[in-house]
Amino acid sequence: MTPASRPVAATTLPIGSDADLAWVRQQVRQTAAGLGFGLVQQTKLVTAASELARNTLVHGGGGQAEITPLDNGTTRGLRLSFTDHGPGIRDVELAMTDGYTTGGGLGLGLSGAKRLVHEFAIDTEPGRGTTVTVIAWAAAVPASRSEPG
Repeated sequence: MTPASRPVAATTLPIGSDADLAWVRQQVRQTAAGLGFGLVQQTKLVTAASELARNTLVHGGGGQAEITPLDNGTTRGLRLSFTDHGPGIRDVELAMTDGYTTGGGLGLGLSGAKRLVHEFAIDTEPGRGTTVTVIAWAAAVPASRSEPG
């Protein structure tokens, strides 16, 4: 978390079914809109949240999402944390590679979510579970992850 950011009140939501995934997406969109995120930023956040919530359900066996508004004095932001108590991620570097999948998808979940936010962190250990935390700021634009070729 950015040192100067102060969390406001967090909302914790269970992730145990497809219906919960829809509820998480809805709550992320509503919270982001209330914080002043533009429509494109809202869509990016909801997309990242959807990918991370689905990973929590499918790969982690369920868990929870925590939605926390942030305020650093000049900018409002949103921190999303997704926690499960599943098998953990054995090789984070491999899991962050575009195209890597263990579930038959496109393999863009973690790496794609990272590109959609300003800050991204994974805390995982095999056998202990995983927490993925992302932060986005309402007025900021994510920095380019690579220089144009």
